[in-house]
Amino acid sequence: MAEAPRDPRLTPARPDVAAAHLAGVVPAARYAEPRWRVVDVAVAPLSDAPDADAALSTQLLLGERFAIYDGAAGWVWGQAARDGYVGYAPEACFAPETQAPTHRVTALQALIYPEPSIKTRPIAAAPFGALLAARAEGEGFVALDLGGYACAQHLAGADSVEADWVATAARFLGAPYLWGGRTAGGIDCSGLVQIARQAAGHGCPRDADMQAAAPGRDVAPGREKRGDLIFWSGHVAIMLSPTRLLHATAHTMSAVIEPLAQVEARIAALGLGAPVARRRWRG
Repeated sequence: MAEAPRDPRLTPARPDVAAAHLAGVVPAARYAEPRWRVVDVAVAPLSDAPDADAALSTQLLLGERFAIYDGAAGWVWGQAARDGYVGYAPEACFAPETQAPTHRVTALQALIYPEPSIKTRPIAAAPFGALLAARAEGEGFVALDLGGYACAQHLAGADSVEADWVATAARFLGAPYLWGGRTAGGIDCSGLVQIARQAAGHGCPRDADMQAAAPGRDVAPGREKRGDLIFWSGHVAIMLSPTRLLHATAHTMSAVIEPLAQVEARIAALGLGAPVARRRWRG
């Protein structure tokens, strides 16, 4: 039986270069060992082409690890450690790995100040889920290894997890819709699911079709409950109750709560069909 095609979104392989662990598995002119780097900016764009005008595939957050297999002309190509997504990003977004992260951002964004004082003007902002190396600095602040200070109230231990991933997702209510986005500054449907699940300590694929195929239980129509996921072709929503859902949608260009019946009718009226899956995950 022929092997199923490998998903290019998750396979670090091109005709000219592939990851060393794929030698003998996929053909390539050469194979490269990973050069591990960490994201050194608040948010790094990842695209399927080394072009600033290319569509955004996803985003990498401050402190997330990235395996680089190739690079040229200011761009690097590689694979995200957290969800396995493959793509191109600006080389300037990364730095060598140094200290392991000690904190993660638990506020929708953590402002970074030049001094340990809220009266100084912020110099940057780290998004929810970003990973930071820091140490306590006086009352209420931590000093960041990358420079600047963040309020301790906006952070938790790097290994801490959120107790309720659905409640975490609901914190993004009103966030603007952004194709490929993973932050409160802009988020898409599957990005909302992923960032909330990751915060609760669960691995989560990036795209809606990947999430629909992930292990879980099928749920019969009319039997949905809080935390179930409902999928249409290219779209996913989080059930808040048997009749209401939360999703990031281009219809409102925001993360919004709507009645399930209303969303089903609207999508059907657009000719996009009925839901393709209803899934229940553990945790």
